[in-house]
Amino acid sequence: MTSLAKLGRSDLEVFPLALGGNVFGWTADLEQSFAVLDAYAAAGGNFVDTADSYSTWVDGNSGGESETIIGRWVKARGNRDEVVIATKVAHHPEFWGLRGDTIRAAADASLSRLGTDRIDLYYTHFDDDPTIPVEEIIGALDQLVKAGKVRAIAASNISAERLQESLDFSDREGLARYVALQPKYSLVSRHTYEGPLQEVAARSGLAAVPYHVLASGFLTGKYRPGARVDSARAEGAGEHLRTDRGVRVLAALDEVARAHDAEVATVALAWAAARPTVAAPIASARTVDQLPALTAVADLKLTDAELAGLTAAAA
Repeated sequence: MTSLAKLGRSDLEVFPLALGGNVFGWTADLEQSFAVLDAYAAAGGNFVDTADSYSTWVDGNSGGESETIIGRWVKARGNRDEVVIATKVAHHPEFWGLRGDTIRAAADASLSRLGTDRIDLYYTHFDDDPTIPVEEIIGALDQLVKAGKVRAIAASNISAERLQESLDFSDREGLARYVALQPKYSLVSRHTYEGPLQEVAARSGLAAVPYHVLASGFLTGKYRPGARVDSARAEGAGEHLRTDRGVRVLAALDEVARAHDAEVATVALAWAAARPTVAAPIASARTVDQLPALTAVADLKLTDAELAGLTAAAA
């Protein structure tokens, strides 16, 4: 069984692939979600990522559907102590933004939906209001940690400047400090992490847990010229076929996949997993059949030459 690894400077130990919960309550109903979660756990997985806003974009949903499904699964399986649950605050319709009171109230709502007494990893989902001082955000998160409601804190969709400012404040005041960062990052979206943001993470010992690593399914290899894909994300993923980089990346992935007798998706995840600061890429599965290609990243090690070739194709 694949060994677990420490997440940054926290005491959390996680599987090298985080299972994305964005599909739970969206393209995967309760039964499908339970089946995927069961299969992920059976493969040794223990790191489940969700948000309080999943999935407000679905007609009839109000937010928190994914958390509720995960909470019901954990209760049904009696495995709370074996699962590292990550969730986020900022974009639930009833708890919008990162004001201190909002963070505290949103955490309580998430705890209720998850049916648990603590959130293992609590992210600020979107730091999109620069008028909110980082002191207020970190102060509220620190209170949650001190109350035992949150074990570790993290940030997502944040600028390098605000991230550094937050870390400096935590260090200066001796308050809870971000241990992880969740950036958008993939072979077709390197600019969204590489550069100043990655440099802050590396300098500060943060573990990166990137999302969108498979580019809405494009980097699974199922999107090809003339192919029709039945997916809610097909239109966005297919856009990459219209770029020279997208074509180059697919060709490079195909070559490496053949060399290892591996799935294209596994290779794309393995590239991300091997990048500096990355601890565990996030990927979601709508069905159990989609899962093996994702969890296989735990056992696929690419050569330096293969990694360099993929990186060059993604330039």
